[in-house]
Amino acid sequence: MAARIDLTLDGADVKLLGEFWKTALGYVDEPPPAPFATREEWHASFDLPEGDSVDDAVWLCDPHGVGPHLSILKVPEPKTAKNRLHIDIRVPGHGDPDERWARIRAESERLVRAGGTVLTEHAGNHIVMADPEGNEFCVAATSA
Repeated sequence: MAARIDLTLDGADVKLLGEFWKTALGYVDEPPPAPFATREEWHASFDLPEGDSVDDAVWLCDPHGVGPHLSILKVPEPKTAKNRLHIDIRVPGHGDPDERWARIRAESERLVRAGGTVLTEHAGNHIVMADPEGNEFCVAATSA
């Protein structure tokens, strides 16, 4: 059986990143684990350092249970280099190359409106973007 993975992003403004990635991926806030009624209750169950806050993280999940969970954790240091791992957002790959490219462009434009930035375009293939804190990701088409 393959291992299940979750993804974690570091950031300064976890609420901003959480809203961006909810929009980008169609994710929702992940409910607290059982038996806890709230994230605050769950967070209080740990012996955490003074000043550690439940507001220092965001937990997201695919509402259909298919994609990996995404945690966004507040860190004090800024991003300093290119990601070694990034997310690819895929649009449907059917149709001719012009139709696929139009869907890739439309998705990148939607993500710019949500706070992302286009870094480079590889015409006809994919667009490299950054989230509001500079974490790189790509928009491309699925295999036809």
